[in-house]
Amino acid sequence: MRSRSWRSRVTALGAVLATALTVGAAGPVPDQSDDLGPEITAIMNKPAYQHAQWGLLEIDDATGRVIHSRYPDQFFIPGSTAKLVSVSGAWHTLGGDHRFSTPVQAVGDRDGTVLNGSLVLVAQGDLTMGGRTKPDGGVDYTTIDHTYANDVPGATLTPENPLAGLDEIARQVRESGLTEIRGDVAVDSRLFTTSEGLDPGPDPLIVNDNVIDLLTTPTAPGTTARLSWRPQVAPYQVESTVQTVAAGGTTDIAVAASPDGTHLTLSGTIAADAPPTLRISHVQDPAAFGRTALIEALARAGVTVTAPPTGPNPAGVLPATYDGTQRVGAYVSPVFAEYAKLILKVSHNLGANLTICLMAVTAGSHQCDGGFPVLNAFLRQAGIDPTQAQLLDGRGGNPIDRVTPRVENEILHYWQGTPDADRFREAQPILGVDGSLATACAGCPTCPGKGKVWAKPGSVLGFDALNERLAVGGETLGGYLDAGHGRLHTFYLAVNGASTPDINSFFDVINDLSRISGLLQEQAERAS
Repeated sequence: MRSRSWRSRVTALGAVLATALTVGAAGPVPDQSDDLGPEITAIMNKPAYQHAQWGLLEIDDATGRVIHSRYPDQFFIPGSTAKLVSVSGAWHTLGGDHRFSTPVQAVGDRDGTVLNGSLVLVAQGDLTMGGRTKPDGGVDYTTIDHTYANDVPGATLTPENPLAGLDEIARQVRESGLTEIRGDVAVDSRLFTTSEGLDPGPDPLIVNDNVIDLLTTPTAPGTTARLSWRPQVAPYQVESTVQTVAAGGTTDIAVAASPDGTHLTLSGTIAADAPPTLRISHVQDPAAFGRTALIEALARAGVTVTAPPTGPNPAGVLPATYDGTQRVGAYVSPVFAEYAKLILKVSHNLGANLTICLMAVTAGSHQCDGGFPVLNAFLRQAGIDPTQAQLLDGRGGNPIDRVTPRVENEILHYWQGTPDADRFREAQPILGVDGSLATACAGCPTCPGKGKVWAKPGSVLGFDALNERLAVGGETLGGYLDAGHGRLHTFYLAVNGASTPDINSFFDVINDLSRISGLLQEQAERAS
């Protein structure tokens, strides 16, 4: 079965191809790699890495002894391993047990069950607003997150209701005794303003990652495929002309949106033997979307609103302060450590950029860029030289983003000296088990290190038009190795400047780094 052109999916697998300057010498692996062993050396000498630069630093976390070192103090393009930096800063600043409480305030005069005024949801930067929360309080995720659905094959949905948080708020409003809002409903998004360097740019109100999920399921060949979508919020309308074609045919589904993003059209084909195929469309106005979703949730809970449910968010009704107003509901999130796990396990780009904004808020800033001084201060407090990294976002997708292998090891080491050591380590994808490393060993006869490597991968790639191939600006992997007897090694592995013929061979690069990490783990365990 064929799918969309691999060129059209390149951007989601890492971000943008940065201005990728290779560091140090290129070409075959130099002699100092001999201690890595023949298997690792053979991987590093593959044709894909002919002009590439490898970096590696592995350290025994208990003793500080350097096990392997290759260009530990040179900059590498980090891709999503930059999330180890941003998430660490937010985790330290907020605390792993921090919860976001998103209140709804009654602004106006209350007359029994009637509010003569406005109901205001005061957005607090909650990443999921209950849309992924499991009964045990954990945050759900899938191997390939729905936010990557337009670009990465196999993206799937979690089963939770994306409107769960708003439904909970509406229930609380009704339990407060209110049955009618004779005024308006508004979303207060004044907590922070995103910055140009953050792409995707976070919003203080995030419902279903501020996307509409569009799931196409094949039917009989020659008939229109079945479409389901969520969350179904007015005034969004969805139409589909996707046709089911014979088994083995082409699955190629495109999404088009009206200028305001509220009328969506799916077109193309899906093979009869294809699994349900997910696409997404981004919400252009999260505040207006959230306002309508809340009004609809209130109606389901038995609270009527006289204002029209659709239209722009009425920011003009927002008070200067909420002194003297009544809180009539609040959604309380899972702990931040669960959000950190989501960000790291699936490489959640919006969540990673949100950490920068959340750090800014702790410093009293309403501009997301105010989070970078907080991140800088965290690194210094941890005894880490912040000049070993340069970042303009939290996810590792900006062309200027760089890290050294040393700074990543130092961050990983920092967490081992905290009460959250195990929780931070377990928040990383586990090789061959879950998250973005769940399928790292796919197609390999053996999976060295399976279940014994906790690490965050990162990818930065783009299309090399000159040579009709993929240019891998950076492929990276950083985390912990089980060295046996309760010991851990920290490691950071990077290759910048690789190239591959197509998307399938790019996945071989990812698997090469995963295999190297597994071989390093086996070496460490044998040496213990």
